[in-house]
This record gives sequence, structure tokens and C-alpha cells, in this order.
Amino acid sequence: MLHVALWEPEIPPNTGNIARLCAATNTRLHLIGKLGFRLDDRALKRAGLDYWHAVDVVRHVTFADFERALTGEVKRDSPSGTTTDADRIEHPLPRVWCVETPAERPYTRAEFADGDCLLFGSESSGLPPSVRERYADRLVGIPMPGGAVRSLNLATAVGIVLYDALRRLHGW
Repeated sequence: MLHVALWEPEIPPNTGNIARLCAATNTRLHLIGKLGFRLDDRALKRAGLDYWHAVDVVRHVTFADFERALTGEVKRDSPSGTTTDADRIEHPLPRVWCVETPAERPYTRAEFADGDCLLFGSESSGLPPSVRERYADRLVGIPMPGGAVRSLNLATAVGIVLYDALRRLHGW
């Protein structure tokens, strides 16, 4: 399963359309940080139509919460009844691919693997510089050779990259 993560999305219909895309592709959707809308927003619900029950949405207040959730940390039951650091089983962090504008490396050169996460920034400001730096080796973008636009619509960008990753992984 792939993951799609949105950093501080601002526009409800974009997030609703992405949620529907995630339902259609069995992709987990992560919403990170401050949202520009409430999760019960009418426009958000309308864009997702009646597919919200089929969307695996995980809400993370901070980026650190998001990274912790991706590790799939599991706690074993301790014989003493208390859990210590020795009782924690951590799984490696799935690869996070930052999809941003601008990026020197096109997403078509990324080697996606099952379990990877496609991380997209907010509509107006993208990803924070600290996140771009942290994942600089996996920073990719969508080529826009025309040069007439600064960026694509967020839902469009997610659709392009997600479906291409799934096509390559599953031979569609």
C-alpha cells in the first residue's frame, strides 16, 4: 500500500478529491499540521462524495507525529506490566518522497516501492524548508516544460504521481 500525505492543505475540495482518489486506489491518506478547513466542511465532504467511509484517513497534529506513525511502532506487552524503551519494536521508516515545485529531479525518475509515502505541501507555500532539506535525496517534481504556470492544482498533482507510482508497482 502507498501513502499520500498532505502538509497543511488549505482548500477543502482539493482534499476531498484526493480522499476520493485514495479510496479508489486503497491508499492511506495522512493529513498533517494545521488544516485550512474543518474535517466536517461541506465542500470537503461534497468533493469526496459518498466515499468517505472507504478512505483510510489518519490525522497528525505535527510532522513528528506523522513520522512516528509511519514507523509503525508497536509496543510489546511487558511481563512487568510497564512498557520501557526495550519493549518497543520499531519498523524502518517508509521512504518519504517529497513532491514539490520546483524540484530538479522529475518524479518519473523516482524508484517507488510498496509502502512509500508521497508527501505534498500546502497549496500556497508547499513544504517547509526543514522538510525539503530532511528528504532532499527524495525530492521530486512534475515537469512543466511550458513555463507558463508556477504549479499544478494539488489534487491534479497527487493524481498524476500516485497513479504513475501504482502503474509501475502493479504493472497497470
